[in-house]
Amino acid sequence: MALCVAEASSFGIQSGCLALSCYFRCQQMELSSAASAMFSQSSAQLVRPNFGFTLSLPRKASIASSSSSLPRFLRMESQSQSQSQPQPHQSISCASSPSNNNISQATLSSSLVESARIGEVKRVTKETNVSVKINLDGTGVADSSTGIPFLDHMLDQLASHGLFDVHVRATGDVHIDDHHTNEDIALAIGTALLKALGERKGINRFGDFTAPLDEALIHVSLDLSGRPYLGYNLEIPTQRVGNYDTQLVEHFFQSLVNTSGMTLHIRQLAGENSHHIIEATFKAFARALRQATENDPRRGGTIPSSKGVLSRS
Repeated sequence: MALCVAEASSFGIQSGCLALSCYFRCQQMELSSAASAMFSQSSAQLVRPNFGFTLSLPRKASIASSSSSLPRFLRMESQSQSQSQPQPHQSISCASSPSNNNISQATLSSSLVESARIGEVKRVTKETNVSVKINLDGTGVADSSTGIPFLDHMLDQLASHGLFDVHVRATGDVHIDDHHTNEDIALAIGTALLKALGERKGINRFGDFTAPLDEALIHVSLDLSGRPYLGYNLEIPTQRVGNYDTQLVEHFFQSLVNTSGMTLHIRQLAGENSHHIIEATFKAFARALRQATENDPRRGGTIPSSKGVLSRS
């Protein structure tokens, strides 16, 4: 180092650039080692996970420990630059603590539970024992066992095409006929819909759908108005489909309308096959009901009525 300083002095202070070059050639190995150690330590700190606190790192590494060995005129210039240009720091925020995550998850779960639109009903008489659970925001899960195979098939259409989760369990006096069981299932489904809808805030309220099934074409229009009414215009050519009495189709929808407070119109536009006509009716009803119960984002959670209320009272 002494040789380098002497060499620089022989050319005078005016050749400062040459002196600097000579000096830094001598210090190259020392500075490289110091910088490597420093950045190795910084990298280790960054890679090591640290949760629950904030780590502050300087943008530029400072090698003050080496400045003491600089010549006096270089130390003065370096100190002057350091004083005139304060070194900013950058903050790196680590992930939230586990306790905060737990609080957020608990709040989200509570919100989801509060917003779930589920109706559950149990109806027990001397003739039937019926339990129904409907989730309006489901995925189309169908789980029905009514003792009436054709009705189970129709309730599957309601779940699948309405994207409702429909769970129905029923036992009844089917040894007499299917009338009481068919009726009480529909009454329970209507009551479950009524409970799931609540105050009917933010929904579309109206639903309209036309469903084809081969030669059959059925139009369904409904209003979740709170006022029960059924307009029914199906012409089913046979008295039975399997063991199911086709007269029970109208009775099913009339019972559902009565307890749900729904205005429902069913029109047959075409059709010759009894099975096709009935199945297309349940599919169109499912799609219209899905449309009516879905959220209207423009309404902002308000009740879709100029009166400000939708209820049966």
